Amino acid sequence: MSAASDTIAAIATAPGGAGVGVLRISGPRALAIAQALLGRMPRERHAHVASFRDATGELIDRGLLLAFAQPRSYTGEDVVELQAHGNPIVLQALLARVIELGARAARPGEFTQRAFLNGKLDLAQAEAVADLIASTSLAAARAAQRSLDGEFSRRANALTSALVRLRSWIEATIDFSDEDIDFLADAALTAELAALRDALTDLLAAAQRGQRLVDGLHVVIVGAPNVGKSSLLNALAASERAIVTDIAGTTRDVLRESIELDGIALTLADTAGLRDTADVVEREGVRRAEAELQRADLAIVMLDADSTQTPPALPAALPRLVVHNKIDLGGQGRARLEPHANGNHLYLSVRSGEGLDLLRAELRRHAGVGDASAGTFSARARHVEALRRAECALDAAQQALHEGHAELAAEELRQAQHAIGEITGEFTSDDLLGAIFAAFCIGK
Repeated sequence: MSAASDTIAAIATAPGGAGVGVLRISGPRALAIAQALLGRMPRERHAHVASFRDATGELIDRGLLLAFAQPRSYTGEDVVELQAHGNPIVLQALLARVIELGARAARPGEFTQRAFLNGKLDLAQAEAVADLIASTSLAAARAAQRSLDGEFSRRANALTSALVRLRSWIEATIDFSDEDIDFLADAALTAELAALRDALTDLLAAAQRGQRLVDGLHVVIVGAPNVGKSSLLNALAASERAIVTDIAGTTRDVLRESIELDGIALTLADTAGLRDTADVVEREGVRRAEAELQRADLAIVMLDADSTQTPPALPAALPRLVVHNKIDLGGQGRARLEPHANGNHLYLSVRSGEGLDLLRAELRRHAGVGDASAGTFSARARHVEALRRAECALDAAQQALHEGHAELAAEELRQAQHAIGEITGEFTSDDLLGAIFAAFCIGK
């Protein structure tokens, strides 16, 4: 697919007042505009000292001009980069001159969109450009760089290749259904489908970690009344955000607080105590708490350390951390973390602060900070949703194969392939492209 035939220009970086400002031009007229500004045709991939002048010959600024001929450029088109002083007034005058010479102002993300349309980047890599720019921590920046380098795309493409092999196998079985051989009963087919399902599960888990690095972690604090939920929110936020009293049922609504932990955004939600109550207002608070859990990435389940409370029922797939509070009152020993299969258990005291560092470390781990060195890549909500749809389709394919329905299995595998293809842009609607690139900054 080719990109638009017009030429675009935008100020890519403009520090303001000092430093270097950059203006980029991409498209079929880029080199002609460079020639007009330089007075001669620029040499590709060389820095030229240039005097940038307006239409009357008045000097705008002196700087550097670099030219990149297609397809060896970021967008895959002819690209020219003008480096001038970083004063926004100078850069705006230079942009106006470039537009006079035949360019138009670029839309947000249009340079990267052209790179995608010209096959220089796939869609996951293009989105990683925006994620890299918006990174708020070194871990998030490294994860975005891995996606930009193609790690996410390579794993998605490997799944696609395996799906194509399985589809070919099953569709060949359909084509030769008159043969007296049951290809669907082949153990190798079942094993390959199971291996594909495991690989998809691993990729989905990695994508969820990557999404948390990009979007932050949504943590909901739940538990019975008066176990210290609001006190924990205040301690993590380092402010008295929630009202704390000895009266059960003080918290009636969901109270949210945004904090940063090693550069990772966390949204903490303090909720009403989960219990049966005749109080109409408190009952509505419990309902809202349960609704908040449906959107959570992690539930902190709070209990009194010396009690025999049963943890509240939570969505089965929701990760949880069970926090036993008030160890300073119950003789429960020192703060500690005990691994459990269904969510680790952490013993601490919110009042004294003992164990809060262990809690922060667990939150960092759930946010993906500790996994960044192990190959975490950045991902977005749409990627996770696509992988979940692929997961459902694979489960349906396994069931259909088990029941001997080759046609249904083949169709479910096609649906899984389509879902995974949405990640890299193999299957993408124009509306989705518009929404993705509209969120970029100007000049990228």
